[in-house]
Amino acid sequence: MVTSNAPAAAVLLTTLIVAYSVADDAYPSSPFIPTLTPCDLLSPTRKEVYDEGHIFDISHRYHPDMPSWGSEDGLGQFLSLPGSMKNGSLANNSEMKMPTHTGTHVDAPRHVFDHYFDAGFDVDTLDLHVLNGPALVVDVPRDKNITADVMKSLNIPKGVSRVLFRTLNTDRRLMWKKAFDTSYVGFMKDGAQWLKDNTGIQLVGIDYLSAAAYDDLIPSHLVFLENRIILVEGLKLEDMEAGIYNVHCLPLRLLGAEGSPIRCILIK
Repeated sequence: MVTSNAPAAAVLLTTLIVAYSVADDAYPSSPFIPTLTPCDLLSPTRKEVYDEGHIFDISHRYHPDMPSWGSEDGLGQFLSLPGSMKNGSLANNSEMKMPTHTGTHVDAPRHVFDHYFDAGFDVDTLDLHVLNGPALVVDVPRDKNITADVMKSLNIPKGVSRVLFRTLNTDRRLMWKKAFDTSYVGFMKDGAQWLKDNTGIQLVGIDYLSAAAYDDLIPSHLVFLENRIILVEGLKLEDMEAGIYNVHCLPLRLLGAEGSPIRCILIK
């Protein structure tokens, strides 16, 4: 006896037709109705945690509604698909256009120093040893920017060279909001100077688009980058407990660029 699955098949076909009829700039619509295949039923898995809770992805996904520096409208459409198999190309080939300081990213010294720019201190010159190794995740007092007094209160142990600062930015979920927010928490100049003078920290990570507070934007950056302290900005620290991890951050080798998107993970 053969049992008919016609109603279920009809629903699936209708769903697929609707899905294929919705176009965006990255994935143009197709003029034809696809033939149902096993591939149509595939569903990719996107993870934040891997290896049964030992590996944590602390970088943000790139999408049009993520915040972008100075923009009320988010990043916008940054991905296009000029070569589309649906439109007759032999393969799918995307193109990407966005600022290098978008999402989870790293700053190089030439970001705020013109003499470093002229000398070639780009992201390809950053030390991978500094970007990979033991790191401390710390919680910052939630009612203030990171000043010298705040740095003293954190009691960061001597010998720690990489610190990821979780702030009120995480609680407010600022990296999940479309509009850029100038009230984010970051370092004031005296906090950056205290860190430079009193610790051996070589990598500073933070949970919004800038490690420097908006009101002390350039002065704080100058302290960090003049002393070759690497800044990793826009980290995703919502589900991380304070403590020691191994951090692994890899920027793109963009010759001449003062910033780069970066994929960062923590390993417990």
